[in-house]
Amino acid sequence: MRHWKIANAKQKFSDLVRASAQEPQLILNRDKLVAAIVDGDTFESYQRWHQRDRVSLGDAFRELRRISAEEDYTLPNLRW
Repeated sequence: MRHWKIANAKQKFSDLVRASAQEPQLILNRDKLVAAIVDGDTFESYQRWHQRDRVSLGDAFRELRRISAEEDYTLPNLRW
């Protein structure tokens, strides 16, 4: 991955966008990562992953209880 200083990224924005088609481009401000530029397909893939159906903790426990009942398994009562 190529690292760009923020001022250079501004000056060479077209080059930055073109390079992002090959690999993510990292933008630094005072040696701190402030942004990453990726190609559109990678970003859309990330959005699909990020927006997938998320399971709540309550749903996870309901599923665990359902599986335990099907398997005739009793979870041990742990005391902390």
